[in-house]
Amino acid sequence: MTVVNGVNKFRLPPSAKVVLRILDDGKPKTFKDMTLEAEIAPRTIRYALKRLKESGLIIEKFNFRDARQVLYQKNKVSKSDDRPEVALT
Repeated sequence: MTVVNGVNKFRLPPSAKVVLRILDDGKPKTFKDMTLEAEIAPRTIRYALKRLKESGLIIEKFNFRDARQVLYQKNKVSKSDDRPEVALT
């Protein structure tokens, strides 16, 4: 994890850090799954997902079981890629 001067390089809000922790297990999750697990308002989860997508930390996947829902998964950054991970502490 890369931390710049004790501060996250991406400057994520606390809600985005919670969502990122939920996605740490590597399994794709729906928006509804995340709102139930995080116990945070849906609007706040939506904002957190937007910030995480802009930072390139998560990806959206097509849900073949239900095309009405999008799956979210943590972006697997290769070691050769110089994009740092976010410190969650």
